[in-house]
Amino acid sequence: MAGELRITLVRSLIGKPESQRAVLKGLGLSKVNGSVVLKDTPEIRGMINKVIHLVKVSE
Repeated sequence: MAGELRITLVRSLIGKPESQRAVLKGLGLSKVNGSVVLKDTPEIRGMINKVIHLVKVSE
């Protein structure tokens, strides 16, 4: 897993638990339709799995 992932926030954080907000902040996402490019590591994959219903992931 040495590639990169583009992660885009597609759903709002309004009404979501604080733990999910913290995960998105850790990923660097704060605004809807905002994107970040991160290395594909097991740690990042685990964070994505916690908020998969809020983000779109592409390689």
